[in-house]
Amino acid sequence: MTDTFAAVWHYLADSTLFWLGLTLLVYLGAATVYQRSGGNPLLLPVLTAVVVVVGVLYYTKTPYQVYAERTWFLKFLIGPATVALAIPLYGQLARLKRLFWPIFVALLAGSATAILSAIGIARFVGASVQTQLSLAPKSATMPIAMEVAALSGGLPSLTTIAVAITGIAGAIMAGGLFKLVRVQDPEVEGFALGLSAHAIGTARAFQSNDTAGAFAALGMGLNGIATAILVPLILAVLAII
Repeated sequence: MTDTFAAVWHYLADSTLFWLGLTLLVYLGAATVYQRSGGNPLLLPVLTAVVVVVGVLYYTKTPYQVYAERTWFLKFLIGPATVALAIPLYGQLARLKRLFWPIFVALLAGSATAILSAIGIARFVGASVQTQLSLAPKSATMPIAMEVAALSGGLPSLTTIAVAITGIAGAIMAGGLFKLVRVQDPEVEGFALGLSAHAIGTARAFQSNDTAGAFAALGMGLNGIATAILVPLILAVLAII
């Protein structure tokens, strides 16, 4: 970097507005590319935006802690955004009542499978017990997964990475899997996305239609609760803790 550029960058890097603006612009650009590509799953906005932002941080040698401090407002918005998901969900209230038992069975099966598969694969490849505990809640939304991991003895930092990878992978693979099993019902697609890929899957579902988005929000919320309940029970049964 030249001295002039270094001075300018030092000023910008200390600006909350700069990092917020950069993050939003990168995401909007990624969303535009995604739409123009016809919804190519490999160009999922969350994935491409993360790659660009990480690239900027790496090139400028900006510590992640600095970026996290400057973009705290985005974290704050997660709460209101999550609560706002209740609006489209309320619009589907009649369908939710009609599908109570299928949803309940799918929730138990999906949540238990996500936990057991994570523990089983980690144990099969020789991962430590702490790693297994960190991966167990990977399909729950980030705040719940981190708390569950911390309480059970896992590493919240590792859980964060696992949750992010799970959400991105689920959103990318969902379309192909739905075609493979010939699922075309927005209620089923949405609930599956929310249950398995939490917030990223929910965002992906809303890109399809409001019905899928509403059921994805339901799946994400219910799976968070189910994960918090099932993880300690499953770990006790498996005698891991």
